[in-house]
Amino acid sequence: MVLYGAVCPATGATQAIIAPHANSEYMHEHLKLISTATAFRRHALVIMDGAGWHQQDLADDFDNLTLLKLPPYSPELNPIEQVWQWLRQHVLANRCFSGYDDIVEQCSIAWKIFIEKKVRVIKLCSRQWTILTS
Repeated sequence: MVLYGAVCPATGATQAIIAPHANSEYMHEHLKLISTATAFRRHALVIMDGAGWHQQDLADDFDNLTLLKLPPYSPELNPIEQVWQWLRQHVLANRCFSGYDDIVEQCSIAWKIFIEKKVRVIKLCSRQWTILTS
């Protein structure tokens, strides 16, 4: 099970899907969600690590997305890493799950808890050095 998640540090907007495994097809579906949610005349920068399913050409189908692949071993540069840590620490840690369906349900609940406060999303994911002027 994989939770694909994206956040907009400027607005607190989020997108996520839960998939049975990680691959380029599910990543493309996630990018489709991000593209659709991106406001008209806006452009989304999607920061990704070097996972095998994070292929640069996945953004070719979208004119409002750019993928930025981080250098190896640099999770501190990707704001979504703080989200995964927050989910583990505040909702998912020290638990037993009854099976796959329970894992999916609890991850869905955890994501909903995280995103219910846009201020939390913005605070956790914003970086001063990423703020751009229009």
